[in-house]
Parts: sequence; C-alpha cells; structure tokens
Amino acid sequence: MNPFDEAYHDLLKKIMDEGKYKDDRTGTGTYSIFGHQMRFNMDDGFPLLTTKKVLFKMLATELIWFIRGGTNIRFLLQYNNNIWNEWAFKNWVESDEYNGPDMTDFGNRAQKDAGFKVVYQEEMESFKTRVLEDDAFAEKYGNLGNVYGRQWRAWEGPDSSFTDQLKDVVESIRSNPDSRRHIVTAWNPAEIETMALPPCHAFFQFYVNDGMLSLQLYQRSGDVFLGVPFNIASYALLLHLVARECGLRPHEFIHTLGDAHIYSNHVDAVETQLQRESFGAPGIRIHGDRSMFELDYEDLEVVDYESHPYIKAPIAV
Repeated sequence: MNPFDEAYHDLLKKIMDEGKYKDDRTGTGTYSIFGHQMRFNMDDGFPLLTTKKVLFKMLATELIWFIRGGTNIRFLLQYNNNIWNEWAFKNWVESDEYNGPDMTDFGNRAQKDAGFKVVYQEEMESFKTRVLEDDAFAEKYGNLGNVYGRQWRAWEGPDSSFTDQLKDVVESIRSNPDSRRHIVTAWNPAEIETMALPPCHAFFQFYVNDGMLSLQLYQRSGDVFLGVPFNIASYALLLHLVARECGLRPHEFIHTLGDAHIYSNHVDAVETQLQRESFGAPGIRIHGDRSMFELDYEDLEVVDYESHPYIKAPIAV
C-alpha cells in the first residue's frame, strides 16, 4: 500500500471501527469521529488516491476556480465539472421563479425512486444548460454566494475594505519566510449566511524551513468517502503551486480534520474500497512559467496515474 492510500485507508477503518452514529443537517446520518490528522510527504509522489479513481480534472478546475476568486458554477460547467451543481440547483428549485416538478429533498428521493430520478436528472440538465447559455440566469442562480474563492481573494472586512488573502500570503512567504502568519481563512463569520455551503476546509497555514514549503489545512467537516480524497489532492496541488510561485520545494501537506464522517449510505462503497490494494503514487507536472494566478487547467499534468475504478456514491446536500 503506498503511503497516501495507507493513511486514507487508516482513517476509513478508524471511522468504521470507532465512529459514533450522528444525525446531520442533510437527514442522511453519519458515522463520525472528532479530530484526526494525516501527513503526506511530497517526496513520495502526488497524493491522488489509487484504490478508487479520483478525477483530477474535477479537483484541479475547482482549485483554479478558487484561485481566480470564482463563485459561479458556470466556470466549472465549462469544464464539465459538476461537483457544486446540487447547491446551485437547490437555490433554483427553492426560488419563487421555479415552476417545474417538485424537487423537495431531491438528493435522497433520487436514490430511492427511479421514476423521480429520471425527472430530477432532466431538470438538472435543463438547469445546467441555462447556466451555460443564459447570462442573466447564470448570474442569479449559478452564483453560490461568498464561498471559497471570494474569501481567498476578496475577504471583506468590517470597514468594507477587501483583502486578497492568497496574494498576500504569497508575498508574505517571499518577504518574511519565518513568519508564523502565513494564513488564509475561508471562515468569515459575518458572511456564513451568504454562502451556499459554509466552508468545510476552513483555514490553512504555510510553513517555510530549509528552502521547503509545507501546508497544513484545518477542515472543520470532512465527508471522508466523497470529499476528503478531493481535499487531499487539491491542497497538495495548492502546495505545489505556491511553492513554485515562491521558488521553494514542496514538502509536507498536513491534513487536520475536525468532524470526520462517513455517511450511512456510503458504508457499502467504503467496504468495497477497503478491499482493494493500491498502485504506486503518481507524480505532478506544472508546465510553462506563468504565475499560479494565471494558470489554466491545461498547464497541469498528472504523471503515471494508475487506479482502481471509480466508486459511485450519492452526495448529501
């Protein structure tokens, strides 16, 4: 087992063995533990898990969206990235303007009712098409509020001034590498109610030592089967990008989780994954010499990625 998959499998096993059942806001129910840390050394490769296929294009385009300060799913849909669709769709079907079929509790109903699933999928495809083709509709219903990209690049303070946290932290690493304030936070209490989903990966900090850059993330809430594999690779990629921007070598990604949970309807999928052995870890290449703030997805390449097949599981909204 490569060290990245091993650390992740250890977390899955711990939750399966020790997790306590808890109700949650989605009504699905979870098995949960509180407080867990994983460490990933970039000398061992790039932590894209191999015991199930993790879609690098999805996490990389999402990260680029964050870096650009994006909050509208139109950018993601242009890359056929659907990972934020459900939250935008929820805003649409709960609006006064929506007059289509009843979409109440669409996530759970689509799992249990095959007939409803067809109707839901048709409505979702129609919604995505409108976001891509109708500027006014996209502006109103493709926007997720003041989510990650807004907080990273345009944090609004109490005096209505804006802070570009990501650019500031890059400059701080360059100018004062020994500082203990290389921090970006997405958790803005004054704006939580303006976000489609409050930040789960809420706070990260960089650390410089001997020409190497490390990154620690605090994630208040982690959907360990669906979300955490994306979070691991996304923040490892961010570490590579910032290290390159600052002329440093990427070293360690430390992932600290608060409420780490497996949804009750993901248990069978977890058991399937735990039966698999890993492949060797892949590598990552960043092409060209453009700043991280100007990179496109096409500038990124995963090298020698071999994995087991993707395992489908429903998302809880």
